[in-house]
Amino acid sequence: MTTASRDQHIAPPGSIPRAGSPADPARYDLSQYAENGFAVLPGVLDEDGIRELRAEAAAVCRGERGALPGVLDHAHEPQLLDVASDPRPPEERDADTMRGFLCIHQPHKVSSVLRSALSLPTLVPALTDVIGPDVKAMQSMLFIKSEGKPGQAWHQDEYFIPTRDRSLTAAWIALDDATVRNGCLWVLPGSHRRGIIYPARAQQDARFDCSDEAYAFPYRDEDAVPVEVPAGTVVLFNGYLLHRSLPNSAERGFRRALVNHYMSASSLLPWGALPEGEWVARHDYRDIVLVAGSDPYAWKGTADLTSAHVRPSGEGGCGT
Repeated sequence: MTTASRDQHIAPPGSIPRAGSPADPARYDLSQYAENGFAVLPGVLDEDGIRELRAEAAAVCRGERGALPGVLDHAHEPQLLDVASDPRPPEERDADTMRGFLCIHQPHKVSSVLRSALSLPTLVPALTDVIGPDVKAMQSMLFIKSEGKPGQAWHQDEYFIPTRDRSLTAAWIALDDATVRNGCLWVLPGSHRRGIIYPARAQQDARFDCSDEAYAFPYRDEDAVPVEVPAGTVVLFNGYLLHRSLPNSAERGFRRALVNHYMSASSLLPWGALPEGEWVARHDYRDIVLVAGSDPYAWKGTADLTSAHVRPSGEGGCGT
């Protein structure tokens, strides 16, 4: 990578538009996306938008938006606090509650605010630029990642969500400043271009959660680039891009991020177990949200196939 392209990875400070205000597609530089597999979009959220999503994250973790299966499955995850008997300021209570979580899958299923965040007007033009005019979302993930929480080993999102047309795209929305110290994303630029899904295996590295790690790819850790960005920035990246994050090693504080996954609505999504008697070529996961354009398969309807749930954090290795 050139020095100039490295400089583009850190979004510059500046005027941040109000979330929901008309987006100016020209404000985002997507020129390196095809080459590197990712792009940094500064100022997708303004300060009010950041505060709103942080507050909603706390409400979800408090259980105010509905039950979260898995929340009490691990001894290190605290019970929700009794607000009436706790004299501390609300922000301190919320911080302690959130520290019991690493990642909540599909929070848009319980939160109308996070469902709306799937189609931020300041983000949709970039999505249509890299995916095409018809865009659907199939997944959201709310990462909390307080101090001491693990990262995630090298992986490709397409390994977990196998689209048919290689259109899978992640929008990683920073709710806190993401730095090397608190566990920002690291990417292997250009690792998406071959369109290869690399093998994956279970791992017991205490730096990472319990997800499988990709291996046998022709890149070194030394080739990786940290993507340090301020809150309100979106890191947009291709589903084949190898990426990881390391633990939050800061003394105190969060590295919160809302991560949404998108693909072309013109493609089927063969995600999850095949219904009995169905061919993979016809399988189409329909628990989706249309965020731009039209859905050529709207005649199939949509389904409610999943619910919000908590990912085990696996501190100290995946045997815990």
